[in-house]
Amino acid sequence: MSNGHIVIGELFGTAVLILLGGGVCAAVTLKRSKAQSAGWVAIAFGWGFAVLAGAYIANGYSGGQLNPAVTLGVAIKTGEWSTVPYYLIGQFAGAIIGAVLVWGAYLGQFQAHLTDPEVVEGLRDDPAGGPVLGVFSTGPEIRNPVQNLLTEAIATFALVLFILTQGMTKGLALNGLGILLTSLVVVGIGLSLGGPTGYAINPARDLGPRIVHALLPLPNKGRSDWGYAWIPVVGPLVGAAVAGGLYRLAFT
Repeated sequence: MSNGHIVIGELFGTAVLILLGGGVCAAVTLKRSKAQSAGWVAIAFGWGFAVLAGAYIANGYSGGQLNPAVTLGVAIKTGEWSTVPYYLIGQFAGAIIGAVLVWGAYLGQFQAHLTDPEVVEGLRDDPAGGPVLGVFSTGPEIRNPVQNLLTEAIATFALVLFILTQGMTKGLALNGLGILLTSLVVVGIGLSLGGPTGYAINPARDLGPRIVHALLPLPNKGRSDWGYAWIPVVGPLVGAAVAGGLYRLAFT
């Protein structure tokens, strides 16, 4: 695959990943949404299906990594680093585009939610930036940087080690079963390990939409919580590096 194919595949795949993943968060969070309060199970399965769709779209062009942590783990496994910048460009650009599409799809719901007097009142006492930030990015239930970083690293370690030990080459497997199984693992991680931090397990998934939240003209949107923003970037990269290193030590 060419470098251009990598950028295109990762851009479109990650955009759809964030559109569907952020979309389920918007559906569950925002007022005047038919799925409001559908709960955590809906979010976990929504993100799993988002991975499924995005990876299938990108697979033929780039292998459908869609995640800088996966890209790091694969690079450590294979020793191929020259394509890493192209994966990252596509992933972060796609994440930003996907977040903007979520805003467009739920434009009326964002307006209704953020002008609701009860929501506006609650924002005054919410140090994390308010529930609308959760449509775009993750945040901890208990704000403890060490625990939060460890949670993200452990969850990402589980994901990346699963991917690497499937016998995959350059990211996700070139067959539908590998993509399906990875998507189900994402659902499992959400249900099992998503409670403490919301399981970013993907630096692009968190940072790209957080930038969009900071820039969008949303009334009463609250803060973008930049003090926490490094954790869902660093934690997944640490977990992926450990998974890649363990793979080289134990499986090769």
